[in-house]
Amino acid sequence: MDKLRSMEIFVAVVDAGSFSAAAKAFEISPVMVGKHISQLEELLGARLLTRTTRRQSLTEIGVQYLEQCRAILTQIQTAERGAEAMRTSPRGRLKITAPVSFGSEWLGPAMTDYLSQYPEVSLDLSLNDRMVDIVEEGYDAAIRIGKLEDSGLVARALFPYAMVICASPAYLKRFGKPRTPDELVDHECLEFMDWPHNVRWRLKGRTDAHLVPPARFRSNNGQALRMAALHGFGIVMQAEVLLAQDIAAKRLVPILKDYVPAARPMHLVYPRDRQATPKMTSFIDFILERFGPAKRLP
Repeated sequence: MDKLRSMEIFVAVVDAGSFSAAAKAFEISPVMVGKHISQLEELLGARLLTRTTRRQSLTEIGVQYLEQCRAILTQIQTAERGAEAMRTSPRGRLKITAPVSFGSEWLGPAMTDYLSQYPEVSLDLSLNDRMVDIVEEGYDAAIRIGKLEDSGLVARALFPYAMVICASPAYLKRFGKPRTPDELVDHECLEFMDWPHNVRWRLKGRTDAHLVPPARFRSNNGQALRMAALHGFGIVMQAEVLLAQDIAAKRLVPILKDYVPAARPMHLVYPRDRQATPKMTSFIDFILERFGPAKRLP
C-alpha cells in the first residue's frame, strides 16, 4: 500500500473519530481502512490506536506519530500548491550563463526589463567566455556564440554575432584612416589575447594575419580594449555588441567595413525538459523578442 495514503487515512481516522467515517471520506470500505492502519503499525512495530467496542484512542506512540504525519502531509500539500503555481504563472529562479561582452552590454540590461515584467521570477546571471556544461552545472539556459556541437540541447537562433573595427575620432585625426588592411602596418592595433593564434586580426578576404604588427596593448578583456580605443590609443576589433553604443554616440568610428570577419551565429540553448514551465517559456519568448534573428542592434 502507498505509505502516504496510509498516513492520510490514519489522520482521517483520528479526526473523524471512527474507521467508518474515514472510509466514507475516502470512498473505501472500513475493512480497507483497517488494513491501512495495520500496515502502518506493522511498519512501526507498535500500535497506534487502542480500540474498544465503544471508543478508540491514540497510544503514546500514536500521538507522536500523528503529529509527524500532519507535518509531512502539510509539507506535501505546500509543495504541490507551489508546483501548481509554477505551472500557471512565471515564478522561481532562473540560472543563465552568457558570454561576457554580450551579457554585460545587452543581456544584463534586458533582464531588468524581464524581471520588472515578471516580479515573481529571480535571476542568477553568470558571465563567462568558457563553454559551460549547462546540464552538469545546473543552468536553465545559455547564450552561445559560434557553431553548435550536437549536444542534444534545444537551440533557438538569435541575431548574428558580428565584429566591427573602430577607432576614436581623435586617433583617426592624428594618424589617418586606414583604407585597406595593408595600411594597418602603420597603426597601433589593439589585440584580444584569447583569440586563437590563427584568428589574430585575420580579416575578410585575407589569409595573412601578420600584416598587423605585434600589439603593444593586449588584453583578455574586450572592455579593456574598448577603453583603450576610446582614449585614442589604437584601433580595436571587437564584437559589435560591445561597441555599438559607442558607434551610435560617435565616440568610435567604424573603419575597414569591407574587411570585417564574417559574423558568427548566436543561439539561446536549453535542455528539452526545462522548456515547459511558465518561467522558462516567458524567458525564451522574451529573449527571442528582444534578440531574435530578425533583430538588429540600434
